[in-house]
Amino acid sequence: MQEGRASRTAVLVCQGRAAAEGRLALGRFTDPVAARLLTDDERVPVTQVRTGAPPQGSAQRVALASVQASAEVIVPRTVVIDDAVREHPTPQVVILGAGLDSRAWRMPELVGVDVFEVDHPASQEDKQRRVAGLTAMAGSVRFVPVDFTRVDGARAGLSQHSPLDDALVRAGHRSDVPTTWVWEGVIAYLRRVEVVTALRAVSVLSAQGSRLIANYQSPSAMARIGRLPARLLAGGRSALAGEPWRSSWKPYQMETAMRRYGFDLVRDEDLHTVARRLDLPVDRTRSLRSGRVAIADRT
Repeated sequence: MQEGRASRTAVLVCQGRAAAEGRLALGRFTDPVAARLLTDDERVPVTQVRTGAPPQGSAQRVALASVQASAEVIVPRTVVIDDAVREHPTPQVVILGAGLDSRAWRMPELVGVDVFEVDHPASQEDKQRRVAGLTAMAGSVRFVPVDFTRVDGARAGLSQHSPLDDALVRAGHRSDVPTTWVWEGVIAYLRRVEVVTALRAVSVLSAQGSRLIANYQSPSAMARIGRLPARLLAGGRSALAGEPWRSSWKPYQMETAMRRYGFDLVRDEDLHTVARRLDLPVDRTRSLRSGRVAIADRT
């Protein structure tokens, strides 16, 4: 994301969830909060997707196509992560790179749970304006500003330190009780050193019984190429402009990194497999096959 600006990718993800509500994976996916987090302008392409209204001009056409594509990729991702949260309840949930995540406001399973939303300060300021007036289902929601790209010593080749652990401790996170970590739609936008440094901080803060749910991209030249048309056509208006992918991981590499920091893999599957299981559209084959969710527990 660009310095001092809230993430535009977070908006696109939220638009995808809003467009999918009541339309895709009925009985398995629901997000009635997503549309309420969007501005009037941001809801326009969502309404067009939901009603099938034709776009006016190339800019609207690109926006509509982006929201439709987002919905088809985000739904299987959301379902598999929500299921992983439900099946392994913990007293604390930390959402890393929260963006416009709505779980604290829509998941009854989080009643009584302390939710910590970690994100870039600019994105958090934007998020807090959007949720004003909404009532959370979670026991508490605490906003923790952290810039994952500020890694002390990383460029000097020294022992890296993440600001994540200090910030969470100040926010009241307890490392002596289990935590569920949700890391969705973030890893691809970080460099490897930033991912590993964050993993180290997560390890330090995780009691036995904690769970790590990590969404990441496996290497795919076709998926990267597929992102180019929207960036070129929409220019600075595209959510993809200024927020490029910076790292990809093969499944064995992600498992190795998790194990190194004390988490044993439970399962890891691609979103194409999840989409087929949910009987969802699989037109976005490149994005679905390269997108993965790994779930690991500290036992």
